[in-house]
Amino acid sequence: MGTFWRSITSNYIINVGVTSWFSAQIIKTILTWFQYRELRAERLFGAGGMPSSHSALVCSMTLAMAKLVGFDSPLFGLTFAFAMVVMYDAMGVRRAAGEQAKVLNKIIFSRVFDQLNEEIEQGFAYREGEERQEGPDQQKELKEFLGHTPMEVLGGMLLGVLIASVMSPPV
Repeated sequence: MGTFWRSITSNYIINVGVTSWFSAQIIKTILTWFQYRELRAERLFGAGGMPSSHSALVCSMTLAMAKLVGFDSPLFGLTFAFAMVVMYDAMGVRRAAGEQAKVLNKIIFSRVFDQLNEEIEQGFAYREGEERQEGPDQQKELKEFLGHTPMEVLGGMLLGVLIASVMSPPV
C-alpha cells in the first residue's frame, strides 16, 4: 500500500492537477467569504463559482503534460481535447442546468409559500400532535451552483496555467 501512495504522490501530472483544483477551491471559498461575510464550507468542495476548479484542473494538467512530453505528443493532444470538453461543458450544459435549478427553486418556493398561506387561512387544520405528511412539494432545494460563466472558466484556466508554469516536472 505504501508503494501505491508513493507512486500517486510522486506523479507530476496528478500533483499539478490536485494543487490547481485545491487552490481554486480555496480561492472560491475566500471570495465567497468576502462577498457574504460568512464561511460557506460547501464552497470548499462544491461546483460553480470563481474560479472554475474544473478548468484549473484540466488546464494545469494539459500544460504539465506539454512540459513533460512536448506539445507534439499524442498525450498532450488528448489532454488538450479533454480540457476543451470540460470547459465547454462547464459553460454550457452545467451552467444551463444551474440556471434551470434557480427557476425551479423559485417555482417550488412559490408553491410552498402558497400552501403555507392556505394552511394559515384554514387555521392549521391538522390535529395537535399529528405529524404533517411530506408531499412532493416539500422537497430539497435544487443545487444552483453547477456551471460557470465564461469569466469563471477563464479565471480557472489562468490559475491552472500559472500553477503548471510554477511547478517543475521531475528531472
